Amino acid sequence: MPDRYHVRMSKDYLVFSAGHFITYGGDICERLHGHNYRVTAEVSGPLDANHYVIDFIALRDTLKAIVDELDHHMLLPTRHPLIKVVADEREVTATFRDRRWVFPLGDCILLDVPNTTSELLARYIAERLSDDVCKTTGQRPQRLRIEVDECFGNVAICELDHAN
Repeated sequence: MPDRYHVRMSKDYLVFSAGHFITYGGDICERLHGHNYRVTAEVSGPLDANHYVIDFIALRDTLKAIVDELDHHMLLPTRHPLIKVVADEREVTATFRDRRWVFPLGDCILLDVPNTTSELLARYIAERLSDDVCKTTGQRPQRLRIEVDECFGNVAICELDHAN
């Protein structure tokens, strides 16, 4: 069996604070609230010519840029069947049945997800990280695991496998 290698990055500065609300139970929409999210990344794969799985600097800088982009924003889903999100040049309006929220455009991140759950935030970060690292290094991580901790112990995990 060949050797297996993993690198894990969990830094104090890989944290973002953001507001959101989700639906659950099919049609219940929770109140607007926020979290201090902590992000951890793990990359697995063979060693490259330099004898590492991934360049730690590229991983760190790329992940930090994604986390910083999300920090201190309202996260809104654009593919939710019941939450309608409409943006113009100044503001974003989100509606759920008779509820309505209006935010300055610059304070929002519109995510191509059906719900802003920690699981889908982990997937969003994983896909962005995979694409951005590939652009930076020329190599897509073979396996990528992203953990999003939304409140000190509630952790959602997304794993991408590009080995095949």
